[in-house]
Amino acid sequence: MILIVAVFIGLTAGLCRAWIGKRTYRAYELKYPGLVLLAFIPQFFAFFLPKTRQLISDNLVSILLVSSLIILLIFSLLNIQKFSFWPISIGFFLNFLVIVLNGGLMPISVETIQKLIPGPESNWIIGQRFGYTKDIILTPSLTRLWFLSDRFTLPDWINYRVAFSLGDIFIAAGVVWLLWILGGKKTQDLKEKKNEQYIF
Repeated sequence: MILIVAVFIGLTAGLCRAWIGKRTYRAYELKYPGLVLLAFIPQFFAFFLPKTRQLISDNLVSILLVSSLIILLIFSLLNIQKFSFWPISIGFFLNFLVIVLNGGLMPISVETIQKLIPGPESNWIIGQRFGYTKDIILTPSLTRLWFLSDRFTLPDWINYRVAFSLGDIFIAAGVVWLLWILGGKKTQDLKEKKNEQYIF
C-alpha cells in the first residue's frame, strides 16, 4: 500500500513539475523491466488472489516471497546507475535481510497489529502468520533486527490502517524521487549516464 501511495505522490509531483516547466513528462529507459513483473507474479498468487492464497502453504509462501525479493533486488542493482535506485536498492536489501533472518516472512509485533485491528491480544498467536499477509507475528525480543520489521503505521488522522518497514520507506522515497525526476529537464539523464560510466 505504501508503494502505491509513493507512486501517486511521485507521479503527481512529477507531472506538476513537467507542467510548470512546460515540458513533456518523460519515460526512463530501465534495464530488464520484465523482472518487476516476474517478481510480482508469485506475490499476486500468494497474497492477493483469494483462490490461490488459501491453497499455498506458509513454507511455500516464504520461498515465493524471498524469491520475489531477490528478483527485485537484482532489478534495482541492474539500474543502480540511476541515483533514485540507490534508496530503492537499500530498501529491498533491508526487507530481504530481515525476512530471511526471521524464517522467510516479515516480522510484525502484537502491538503493531493492535494499531491495525484493535482487539484482545489473545486473538494473535506468537509465531503464527498474520492472516494471508507476508507477516509473521513475533515479539520484539524474538525478532532478529526488530528495527527493520513492519513496525510503522500511518497517523491516526489517515483513515487507513497499514504497517510498513524501514525498507519500505527507503523504497517509497526512491520511487517518489524517480517519478519526480521524470518531470524535470533532460540534463538529469545526462548526469546519470555519466555516473553509469563511472560505476561500470
